[in-house]
Amino acid sequence: MTSAHGTLTLQTPARQEFFDVTDRFEEFVRGTGVRDGLAVASSAHTSCCVLLQEESEDVTYHGTQFLLQDTLDALAKIAPPTRHEGQYLHPGPVHIANAARLRDELPQWGLNTDGHILSSLLGRSETVPLVDGGLVLGEFGRVWFGDLDAVRARTRTVHFHVLGD
Repeated sequence: MTSAHGTLTLQTPARQEFFDVTDRFEEFVRGTGVRDGLAVASSAHTSCCVLLQEESEDVTYHGTQFLLQDTLDALAKIAPPTRHEGQYLHPGPVHIANAARLRDELPQWGLNTDGHILSSLLGRSETVPLVDGGLVLGEFGRVWFGDLDAVRARTRTVHFHVLGD
């Protein structure tokens, strides 16, 4: 049984956005030499997600796939974008004070509660079967990393892990 781990670093904008990480995930998997097993793409960021979806071809002016923008639009009905302090209970005054004192964060960076809620709903990882050295994604499946924190540009990390023979 072989186990391998790798990472992919992304620069994300100050808006909710998705990034197709399929090619990099497949490249990592090929490099492990594992033929059969499981491959996992995950994020440790609590306002990010990893999901499987097809490629839409059409994109918004920002380059967001239509299907993924439709997903964000539908989810905004469940967790509306955070626009002002007090819209959600989080972040409270203790969180804001601690973020400033411990992490040198600006108060407005706490206006990302919707991103945390959406991350919880969409999930922060996907496990994909690995058969004959290839990811089993179906005919149109792609692996997408989503940064749902719209308050500032960030450096984000996607973790890849493979377990198998």
